[in-house]
Amino acid sequence: MSYPNPPAEPTLEFVTCPDPQGGHRMAYWQWGQPDSAHVVLCVHGLTRVGKDFTVLAQALCRRAAEQGRPLRVVCPDVAGRGRSDWLKDPALYQLPTYAADMLTLLQQLNAHTLDWLGTSMGGLIGLVVASLPEPPACAKVRRLVLNDVGPSIEWQALQRIGQYLGKTGVFDSEQQAADALWAIASSFGPHTPAQWLALTRPLLKPLPDGSGRLTLHYDPALAEPFKALTPEAATAGEAMLWQAYDRITAQTLLVRGAQSDLLSVQTAQAMTQRGPRAQLLEFAGVGHAPTFVAEPQVQAVLAFLLDEPVSLA
Repeated sequence: MSYPNPPAEPTLEFVTCPDPQGGHRMAYWQWGQPDSAHVVLCVHGLTRVGKDFTVLAQALCRRAAEQGRPLRVVCPDVAGRGRSDWLKDPALYQLPTYAADMLTLLQQLNAHTLDWLGTSMGGLIGLVVASLPEPPACAKVRRLVLNDVGPSIEWQALQRIGQYLGKTGVFDSEQQAADALWAIASSFGPHTPAQWLALTRPLLKPLPDGSGRLTLHYDPALAEPFKALTPEAATAGEAMLWQAYDRITAQTLLVRGAQSDLLSVQTAQAMTQRGPRAQLLEFAGVGHAPTFVAEPQVQAVLAFLLDEPVSLA
């Protein structure tokens, strides 16, 4: 059976996730065949949203349709971002909460085949889920794409991120917001103005004062646990993440921006030699992190997730 012409626009769905304050709703965007047992879960970075993966999701659905195989691409807005609820306790904006939320989502999706692509924070969440020693059947990761992140994160990069995290800003127009975001995210690599504006729009929401001005679509309180992080705590967390990485059995692709300040060359090389022994694919002219808008990035992920040879040249 073929599945031609998959919808270009996603549907917006929700799942209720438990927490100590009575629970919260997590939004997710879904492309492709809504009843497909093969799910590709794409999880965004620290202050981003699920629609970051629009270009990739559409390409995955098109390629799967050409192959005559049903596929669902699911891109959540992690708690505190986008259309998802803000958490009542900012201290819960941490990996254990995010991983638990994803397990709740996966139970709702009930996938038989699960692939995971995670950018930065989304990669760390995937690392945690993929390392579970006895995951439920719906959460057993077959293929894992870690986008510019690993168990060891450079402290200087965390300090750089801390300089802007929580400052959601006020903008008079989408273009003004796009220009401001480009000033802190040019390491994402070359994008046309139209591509960057498309990546910016889902990050914005109108201010409630009716002025028509815009602000970023995330909870400024995300910065609280981030600012509380110390070098000592980061080192302890790193040791736990390496232990988790070594338990992963999923076939793993590690994508790195060649100029990344968050994932070092040394960490990337170590990830190819231990645990799942990731395939390493670097993109020149890109820092932290590749956005999967450029065609070579998209094609590499399509090949890896849809069982085609991946060129590591």
